[in-house]
Amino acid sequence: MLEYKCNLSCKLQSRDNFYSTNMTPRLSFSSFSSFHLCLLVVLALFRSCSSKQNSEHVLCIDAERQALLRFKHGLTDETHRLASWVAENKDCCNWYGITCDNSTGHVHRVHLPGHGGHCPAYSASYFTEKEYTDASNQRLKGDISRSLLDLKQLKHLDLSCNDFRGIQVPKFIGSLQNLKYLNLLNSKFGGTIPPQLGNLSNLNVLCLGSFHEFNEESTSVMNMQWLSGLGMLHHLDMSGVDLSKVVDWLQVINTLPSLVELHLSSCALSDIHPYVHRLNLTSLSLLDLSRNYFYISVPPQWISSMTSLVSLDLSMSFLGPLPSFRNLTSLEFLYLNGNNLINSSLVLEELSNSNLILLGVSASGISSLLIDSLHNLTSLLSLDLSYNQLTRIIPKSLGNLCNVREIDLSRNSFGNITLTYLLKSFLECKSPALESLSLRGNYIDSIIPLTIGQLSLLRTLDISLNQVSGLIPYSMGRLSSLEVLDLSDNRINGSLPNWIGRLSSLKELILSNNQLDGNLPDSLGQISKLNSLGFSNNSLTGVVTESHFAKLVSLNYLDGAGNNLTFRPQVESWIPAFQLRELYLNSWVLGPDFPLWLQSQKKLTELDISNTHISSPMPESFFDSFPNLAYLDMSENRIQGNITLLVIPATLEEVNLSFNELLGSLQHLLCSNGVTKIKFLNLGNNNLSGVIPDCWEKWPSLGVLNLENNNLSGEIPRTLGSIDSLEFLSMRGNKISGRLPSSLMKLMKLKVLQLGRNELTGRIPTWIGTKLTLLRLLNLRANNLDGSIPHEICYLNDVQILDLAHNNLDGNIPSCFNNFSILSGIEATPSDLFAFNFGRGPAYTIIGDSLVIKGREDTYNTILGLVMLLDLSSNNLVGHIPSELTSLTELRSLNLSRNHLTGRIPEKIGGMKSLESFDLSLNNLYGELPISLSMLNFLSSFNVSYNNFSGRIPTSTQLQSMKESSFLGNKLCGAPLTQNKGCVPRTSTTDTSQEEKEDGRGDWGLIISIVVGFVTGFWIILGPLIVKRSWRIAYFNFLSRLSYMVYNVTRKYCCHMFSK
Repeated sequence: MLEYKCNLSCKLQSRDNFYSTNMTPRLSFSSFSSFHLCLLVVLALFRSCSSKQNSEHVLCIDAERQALLRFKHGLTDETHRLASWVAENKDCCNWYGITCDNSTGHVHRVHLPGHGGHCPAYSASYFTEKEYTDASNQRLKGDISRSLLDLKQLKHLDLSCNDFRGIQVPKFIGSLQNLKYLNLLNSKFGGTIPPQLGNLSNLNVLCLGSFHEFNEESTSVMNMQWLSGLGMLHHLDMSGVDLSKVVDWLQVINTLPSLVELHLSSCALSDIHPYVHRLNLTSLSLLDLSRNYFYISVPPQWISSMTSLVSLDLSMSFLGPLPSFRNLTSLEFLYLNGNNLINSSLVLEELSNSNLILLGVSASGISSLLIDSLHNLTSLLSLDLSYNQLTRIIPKSLGNLCNVREIDLSRNSFGNITLTYLLKSFLECKSPALESLSLRGNYIDSIIPLTIGQLSLLRTLDISLNQVSGLIPYSMGRLSSLEVLDLSDNRINGSLPNWIGRLSSLKELILSNNQLDGNLPDSLGQISKLNSLGFSNNSLTGVVTESHFAKLVSLNYLDGAGNNLTFRPQVESWIPAFQLRELYLNSWVLGPDFPLWLQSQKKLTELDISNTHISSPMPESFFDSFPNLAYLDMSENRIQGNITLLVIPATLEEVNLSFNELLGSLQHLLCSNGVTKIKFLNLGNNNLSGVIPDCWEKWPSLGVLNLENNNLSGEIPRTLGSIDSLEFLSMRGNKISGRLPSSLMKLMKLKVLQLGRNELTGRIPTWIGTKLTLLRLLNLRANNLDGSIPHEICYLNDVQILDLAHNNLDGNIPSCFNNFSILSGIEATPSDLFAFNFGRGPAYTIIGDSLVIKGREDTYNTILGLVMLLDLSSNNLVGHIPSELTSLTELRSLNLSRNHLTGRIPEKIGGMKSLESFDLSLNNLYGELPISLSMLNFLSSFNVSYNNFSGRIPTSTQLQSMKESSFLGNKLCGAPLTQNKGCVPRTSTTDTSQEEKEDGRGDWGLIISIVVGFVTGFWIILGPLIVKRSWRIAYFNFLSRLSYMVYNVTRKYCCHMFSK
């Protein structure tokens, strides 16, 4: 119990230690007493240990040893933590996690927490998936055997941070009568917590908290009355347990007068009992009710009466008013993040005379005016004001908080406030104590002032995601205590100063996404504590050598991507002193040979050396050098070699080897191993050959598969349909033949299907429309497909790009294309721009496609998501152009050329206001060009050549700017045509008279409109005057008064002017 209490206390104590150098000293008597008390405890423990060594050792009881073996038999121990639990080892008191009573030999402690007892609540809390996998492997799994009941004297049971896969907490644990400590925290239990635990009357510590992933069942409690029997309970943690059905939870908690800590975070509590005035919990020092979202209009009074509270967490719990904290004189740690303090402004005023050490009020709607009430919090050491509404004014009262060590002002909107102004408040203190300052994401448009160097105790400085410009000031070289410096995502220019090497305490230096130029300073290599270095996407140039990394023994993250740097070690056999976990060097010059030093980085999990001018073959032992590699990008090089020699390791999740010169068959690479967990595989744009292997059942996790632009042949393998997670599939630009296999209809998550430029035959299957309803890009261009376009294709509501050009399709254009909701503007264009995120490497992987727009074929990558295209050209389509097409108001490129279409262009074609490219050439269309074509203001490519159109070309800036070739082969006349041979023969006189007639018709229309308007207005005004005598009298009286007023005003003005 003592151990757990100490661990819990560390949550407060560690924070105290962090700020201890600036805290007011305790009374000398208190310090003296504490010292002697600790000394007595140490002496007592020493005596106890000495007596233990001198006493005769007692073996564990055989029945209990057998019970532990049965307990082990029900568990899965993947990391062999219980290797010492074997029958041959007679003394179970020496087994891992077991402690026995020295005098009796009874087992009184089973301590088996997974991952050392320190397990993040969610998988997203882990930095890499490998870390999550490693942590998962260290968790015990299986069942909890009833054999634990044979441990009659068991007092301590800790099975926290394990994985029991949703089984219920065993009811029999309630029969372990001597238990004082029970910890099942975050062990993924499910179901209902058994009320039998209420029989453990000696329990001091009970931890049942459990945070579950979104797809996992959470534990729950229907009734908490069983807790009333635990009168000796000091610590209770039920965070994450569903208590939504419990109404009387507060009354039950009130029956536990010895409680010191109570954790009920994320319990879905529905009622906080605002009218309860006082509780019996006089010893409670820590209360956590965060993330419960209480819907109340009256603040709970009982919280305000708990004067023993030292730490209170009400984050994200109150949508209404907060309780008063005026009487909580012992309070030192207060978390109010995510509540609405706009309606609780008095709360901050009440805190003005408190002894708070830490105050968290992020995302609470606080404005600059509310901060002024914090000026008396002189004991405050940590202040979180992030994600609020602080704008142009920062109260000078912040300058009174001279003891503040940490302040977080990130994600506000300071706008026009300069960094000089922001820092002025803290520099008013004689000895600024500030150690951590975050101004991230505030739209600050300023330079970094020289005064930054006066914050000499700074350990963390984050000014990222702003609009800061100018040079890095030399005064920052005085910040010798700086451990974290993040200036990324700004407009900082100039070179990286050489004095950067003097910041010997730096652990993280992030300068990415700025405008830095020049060379990397050699002094970087002197920062021996540096573990994270990022300067990607700048304009750095020059040669980098091993001297730049000379003393970086702690470096595990290096991101220099997107610069024009060349890495040339002076010693060819150089081996770095560091072991990197992540390395991003794309766009550097590393080649032509594979860098030898790279293969010394055994701990790499992510590696990006794309576009680094490597042209030599990949070493056969390449993957053997990286046993932990999960992300690999070596695209856009000229890497040679036979792909059959490669074996993809089981750890890999994303692989990009595209745009190289790899050759050979895919059979060995894809089929020789067992089931893989790769999510992204890009082997496009190489020289691969042979058939595509039919073993895709071994690739169940694939989300992106790209084999485009190789020399692959044969039919599409049927097992591709087994990858139900697939979102992107591209095999365009190969020699694939045969029909589309029906197994592909199982790929219901598919968003992109690119099979263009192959030798596919048969009809377009109807299941493409009925099953693959999430498709946004469908490219079947340049195959040998025949038959009509199925009407079922209209079920692709989200399609943005539909390219069926250069096939043998016949029949009519379906009239249901107006069902395309994105192209018709009914739904907004998705913001992901065809980017896929798999949690590794860059935030998103953007795919591309080769499309013909404006008569020119180009590859579209970063802007592919903005392309809206319908291309049915070069087929055998017949019939009219359906008028429903004109409802596709977001369509930007429409190509129906080289078909056998007849009829006229729909009159409402002008409604397609987004059209930029429109091609109807080489059809059998006739009639005049619709006047509404002049409404297509974005049109930049237009072709109606070689049809049977006649008449005058409509007048518009766009149409008259087109080339003559866009109108050839018709009977059209007018600009831009200079020779109107295609018009119906007539002389120039006839033409002139015809124009005059047309102009005359226009003039007559104008005249008639004016006359009708005049007559109508005249009778509307005079009609009533003629009919009603009283209206005439009133009207003429009004005119008489008006003329008299005008006369008087004019007379007075004239007299005034003459008098001057």
